[in-house]
Amino acid sequence: MMQHYDIVIIGAGPGGLAAAMSASEAKCSVLVVDDNPLPGGQIWRHRVFSQLPVVAHKWINGVFESKFVTVSSQTKVVMFPQDKQVLLESPDSAKVVSFDKLILATGARELFLPYPGWELPGITGAGGLQSLIKGGLPVKGQRIVIAGSGPLLLAAADSARKAGAHVVAIVEQASMKSVAKFSVNLVRWPIKAIQSISLIPKRYWTSSYIQSVSQSNKGFEVAINKAGRIRHIECDRVACGFGLMPNIELPLALGCEVNQGCVVTDSFQRTSAKDYYAVGEVTGIGGSELALLEGQIAGYHASGNPKPANALLKQQAKWQAFADLLKKTFELGSSLLQLAKDNTLVCRCEDVTFERVKQYANWREAKVATRCGMGACQGRICSGAAQTLFKWQPPVPRPPFTPTRIETLSLIGSGDK
Repeated sequence: MMQHYDIVIIGAGPGGLAAAMSASEAKCSVLVVDDNPLPGGQIWRHRVFSQLPVVAHKWINGVFESKFVTVSSQTKVVMFPQDKQVLLESPDSAKVVSFDKLILATGARELFLPYPGWELPGITGAGGLQSLIKGGLPVKGQRIVIAGSGPLLLAAADSARKAGAHVVAIVEQASMKSVAKFSVNLVRWPIKAIQSISLIPKRYWTSSYIQSVSQSNKGFEVAINKAGRIRHIECDRVACGFGLMPNIELPLALGCEVNQGCVVTDSFQRTSAKDYYAVGEVTGIGGSELALLEGQIAGYHASGNPKPANALLKQQAKWQAFADLLKKTFELGSSLLQLAKDNTLVCRCEDVTFERVKQYANWREAKVATRCGMGACQGRICSGAAQTLFKWQPPVPRPPFTPTRIETLSLIGSGDK
């Protein structure tokens, strides 16, 4: 028989975990699906050398201890074969699951913008560098330049310094005026103010951005536009990220309304699609505090327990204000959209240049004509860049959403697990 749950949650980051625990209070059967080996999402990655904060232990331990919550790790969403059904695949099995309510907590990923040299080995995203260090990448003694925009740069630099690296410079495209105003306003969120004080760097260049990277005898030579003047820096590693972009592929496939790259929800996290909710970064970049509140609100409401959800709305509004301030402060400037030259690669997997991609009207046309997005990453990097550079609308994904086994696809309509 097909497995059935009252609520299925896709994503086991802070928002998904909070939704599961809140829904379990009403004794609802909950399935949490995540493609990572262990729950926690990108922010609470389980790595050998990382130490999880107390709040992470609370939510992660909670889902494992609850008799109403089932966690399915290393599990991918293949497709939604029928209304309120989802086809799932893990390394050794596959199954079709039905549900009454669905909560999307699919998170976000780094936004990369192409510039000359960004495809060279040893160049990663800012968040990518942080994850690699948590996974044991040796960076002791290495000279690292971290560039792009947003608080993630500071967090990546802090991880690098603690691992023994020398952070040559943090290159932030936002102006000093914007960053200073942001810092002053953090008094409204004491937790964030304390975090920012602990992350204050020595070489933090505002109104600056990477123009190009080239290989040299000593590693890399980075050309940085620092307030209108070009500076050249030698380093061993470059980490460059331009903020985060929500993972809206599954919400789009389900017909959820999306605006400016984020899923649109009401105050109880309901999307435009009936019985479907969305929480966390997929609704807009706001951090773990906002994701936890949204997850709780959605979990309570989806389980038919609206009273505690109502009680959290004021806190949610407070942290939404922080998300709005974050977005305004680190909004990308027009200079970053002009870094790519005609011969700069946009799709690194298939070696497709900016010159070839820019002549098309949308993502689908470019993909068909150039193979852009058809490589190993399946467009997760270049599609975001193209949407930002050319203002293209994100494409609605077609199932299967991920490479899958034939035997998994054979379950559609069979009713078997």
